[in-house]
Amino acid sequence: EVQLQASGGGLVQAGGSLRLSCAASGFTLDDYTVGWFRQAPGKEREKVSCISGSDVSTYYADSVKGRFTISSDNAKNTVYLQMNSLKPEDTAVYYCAAVRDYGLGYIPSQYEFDYWGQGTLVTVSS
Repeated sequence: EVQLQASGGGLVQAGGSLRLSCAASGFTLDDYTVGWFRQAPGKEREKVSCISGSDVSTYYADSVKGRFTISSDNAKNTVYLQMNSLKPEDTAVYYCAAVRDYGLGYIPSQYEFDYWGQGTLVTVSS
């Protein structure tokens, strides 16, 4: 059974950092693309960052480029999202999700992700 466990959220001041973790079970990261998504109150869910298991291709939303870094530790079967220079507009519930890797560097849309973890709340105070 595929399961994803997101953790690492919390309250941080603007300019601070947090590292989110997504622990995966029931599959190996080599075969899947894992993504981080977020949903702020009253807003639609958006794709933040993804990493492809087959070729380690990555994707970042424009709003987080240069501030967030996605990485994977295959030994721990865990994907991380390092978030630096946090802004109040980064406040949201963050989710991780997975889909079997398509290969060739393809990054799926959020609607193509099959497995979702529970969210972890990130609150950035001004």
